[in-house]
Order: sequence, then C-alpha cells, then structure tokens
Amino acid sequence: MKAAIVVLSDPNAGEEALGRAFNALAAAYDFKAKGNEVRIYFHGTGTRWPEVLSSVNHPINVLFEAVRASVVGVSSGCADVFGAKDGAENSGFKLVQENMVPGTSGLPSVADIAADGFTVLTF
Repeated sequence: MKAAIVVLSDPNAGEEALGRAFNALAAAYDFKAKGNEVRIYFHGTGTRWPEVLSSVNHPINVLFEAVRASVVGVSSGCADVFGAKDGAENSGFKLVQENMVPGTSGLPSVADIAADGFTVLTF
C-alpha cells in the first residue's frame, strides 16, 4: 500500500484545523509504522503548517518530527498565494512545482501521485 497524505487545513483556523493536521500526521505515522510507503504534501492554506509544526513548543511537534522525512514538500503556488513560501523554505522544505497551473509557480501533481499508485487522502 502507498499513501499520499495531503494537508489542506489552515493552522490559523483553530482547534478543528489542528485536529485535521494531527490526524493527517497520525495516519502518516501509522502507514510508516506498518512498513508502507507514505508521502506528505502541504497544499492550500496547509502550506502554513510546516513553519508552525517545526516549533518544538507546538503540541504535535514530536509527531511531526517522527514523520518529517516523509514530507515531500509544500505546494509552491499555494505557498505564494497564502504567504507561506518563506516559512516553508526556512523550515527546510522543498517547494513542489510539478503541475504548472497557469498563473502559478506550480503545484504538486495529484494526477502523477495517483498514477504512481498512491491512494490520496486529504485532511
């Protein structure tokens, strides 16, 4: 089994968004612990999460660090739109630009992810 976890929730949106990010990372941890291939992508307002989760004081930082190696990257176009580019890069994450959507600097290609045999889960 191969899973691609896409985090869309906004860290500025409160408790429900934190729950979605927590469950996304917990799912990634579960897949990884069972020996499955897992990839994590941050899209939309979710591009703000890498900077937030990199703080050792964040309540789910330990979980984030446990799956950090599975993070493929952050949607470049989304990071541009939602002001998260610097935060993503400063946190050490690659800006993904495979899908050159007109008017953007590119996004991850969900079509390519699916074609590579990954089940795409969104949070």
